[in-house]
Order: sequence, then structure tokens, then C-alpha cells
Amino acid sequence: MQKITFELEVYSFHIDFLGHVNNIVYIQWMEIGRTKLLEAVEMPTQQILKQGFAPVLVQTNITYKLPLYLGERVQAEMWISELKNASAIMQFCFYNEQKILAAEGWQKGLFVDKETMRPRRLRPEERSLFIPYVHPKVDSQGANLLIGTL
Repeated sequence: MQKITFELEVYSFHIDFLGHVNNIVYIQWMEIGRTKLLEAVEMPTQQILKQGFAPVLVQTNITYKLPLYLGERVQAEMWISELKNASAIMQFCFYNEQKILAAEGWQKGLFVDKETMRPRRLRPEERSLFIPYVHPKVDSQGANLLIGTL
């Protein structure tokens, strides 16, 4: 299984009035992860838009475990836990500098036809590009967990 991993830095504009990373920033970081995934599978957003379809989000869930602060380096990773013909569930983990999980979440994404805004199934060759990044989420006993519903 492959994961998309990247490093982020916490800047002053990421901080809320309590002095830690604002919740909306995690959604922006998830966007970076999704963009990196599409680039890794050689389907960058600008390319698929030209082909008449687009990725859209239909659900986001984040659990905050530890605050992140100004100047910290954040390690992010993401992968796909469920891949359907027109949708996917993407998992995200954000770690602090000590490699302790600070937040985790998931998003459900859907490919849609730009003209009709109806779901657009991936062709088999497109879907196969995502397979290396698919790994079901498992609990501590090794059982598969269903994250979200499709």
C-alpha cells in the first residue's frame, strides 16, 4: 500500500484566538492531500476538468486529538480506504513533530460530470491508477472498519 505523505508548517495565519491551528486549516490541508493524490495518479485537476469531469466533496469528518502550534512542522499522510466506481473515501492523519497523532479524519469524494453534475463512473483504466493507494482502515484488532456510508 502506498500513502501520500507530505510536510506542512504552521504559520501565523493558521492560528486561532486560542493559539493553536484553526479547525478550517485541516480542511485546507486535506485539499492539499487530495491534490497530491490526483497528481500522483497522473490525473491532476486541470487535466480532468478538460475531460469534462471534476472531483467534489460530499462529506468531511475530523477528530482533533492534540493541538498544533505556531512554528511546528506537521507530518500528513493520506490514503484511500474505500474506492467505488464514482466515489472514494480518503483517510487523513496529521502528526506533530514528536510523531504523535494530532488529528485524523476522512472525506468522501465523488467524481461528477461537469455538465450534468451527476456522478461520473471512472473508466477501468482510470480506476486502476488509484488501486496502489487503497487500503481499508482497520481497528487495533485488525478488523476492517466502515468509515462513512456510500
